[in-house]
Amino acid sequence: MSKKSPARSLRTGRLERLASVGSVTGRVGASYLWSALKRPFQSESTREAARLDTHLRNALRIVESSKQLRGAFMKMTQILSMRDDLFPAEAIDVLSVVQSSVPPMDHDLIRRRIEKELGAAPEKLFARFEPEAFAAASLGQVHRATLRSGEEVVVKIQYPGVERTVKSDLQNAKALIQALKLVARDVMRNRDMDYRGIYEELKSRMEEELDYQLEAANIELFQQLYADDPEIVIPRVVAERTTRRVITLGFIEGYKIRDVLAPGVDPSLKDWAVLKLYEITWQQLLCFGVVHVDPHPGNYLVTHHPKLGILDFGCVRVLPPDLRDAYRDLNRALLEDDRRLMRDSLLRLDFLNPDDDPRPMREILRRLFAPLLVDRKVDPREYKSMEELSVAVQRGLQAGYWKAPPHRVFLDRVLLGIDGYLKLAGTVANWHRIYKKWVYSQPRDVSALLKARARRIAR
Repeated sequence: MSKKSPARSLRTGRLERLASVGSVTGRVGASYLWSALKRPFQSESTREAARLDTHLRNALRIVESSKQLRGAFMKMTQILSMRDDLFPAEAIDVLSVVQSSVPPMDHDLIRRRIEKELGAAPEKLFARFEPEAFAAASLGQVHRATLRSGEEVVVKIQYPGVERTVKSDLQNAKALIQALKLVARDVMRNRDMDYRGIYEELKSRMEEELDYQLEAANIELFQQLYADDPEIVIPRVVAERTTRRVITLGFIEGYKIRDVLAPGVDPSLKDWAVLKLYEITWQQLLCFGVVHVDPHPGNYLVTHHPKLGILDFGCVRVLPPDLRDAYRDLNRALLEDDRRLMRDSLLRLDFLNPDDDPRPMREILRRLFAPLLVDRKVDPREYKSMEELSVAVQRGLQAGYWKAPPHRVFLDRVLLGIDGYLKLAGTVANWHRIYKKWVYSQPRDVSALLKARARRIAR
């Protein structure tokens, strides 16, 4: 991990954070207003160039502010990086850099947090506790440690005061979302957007990711889902060293997936890693209805065996059976070109209103899923996914609609994330056959596992 000066504390006061949020909100809003005022005096080509420049500058402003504020504001930036209906692809690329590039917290703060949560200082709880953070992100940071038994573990500690910043940011975020109406008016050509949905999406994400007991329950759920798969590794939860704000997990030795996909690595290992990742993504969506929806490069490891290690379960989406089955039907309709089933499943998934013409959405989906609909080997690098998605959004707008139910946003994120890994690896495979296998697979009844998860959370 690169050396960075430790931050003493989070800005936790609502007024202090409001001033920071207000500053970026004002600059974002003013830039879109100025852009709109100039537009009538510009040529079409100049207008398009100026619009893109405005989006890029505002994306940079939001990113820089999120690095300073962390907490909910950084997480909101990560959510915005999934909103292709608000920003063009170029601005999405800027927003998506907000991952773990924040300075670690001062060790004394972290030490006091562990004492408060676990009842003793780290040196008394662990045989060894590394004072320097192993990784740092928006809501917490990770330290390596060793249990008295000799087991290597990692300890994720929530930043002191982050809950207060989240409560402040959830209210202050409404101001930024109001400014983003100007973005939507620009991109969506004055169409209304579901701003309340954006806010509720952020709120639910924050509440889930602040609760490490929920993450522990998610880990145990995935351990059961993959109990019979010898190629998947899920970390062990050390329950006696875990609370709502501290979670201790068994350490998994391996290489980050992005390092495995780098030039010079054995091509057969690259192929194995992306094929396994691709396989479990469709398995989770179409068979389990339980999806790990954070494709951050640090969340997947490849061990020496090889096995695929899955980390960080703060963001898991459980699809109700009717929603999972609607996705199964939608994908079956794509494979079979069944227009009636496609319209029905799009309505059930809330991608269409009852009076909408389904034909534009059908063409959009066939365009997006083109590499999966042909029974032959395909090089993923030949398919420009973000460009196709941008075209799809524009076609949806031209057709008079572009609905984005909350489940669609998270699934877009994971599918585009996996697509990025496929392109990095350059693996040429018959992706159609893997996809088809899971479309026609027998769905797994996970109701008993979800009930056990609910009991675990309630404890």
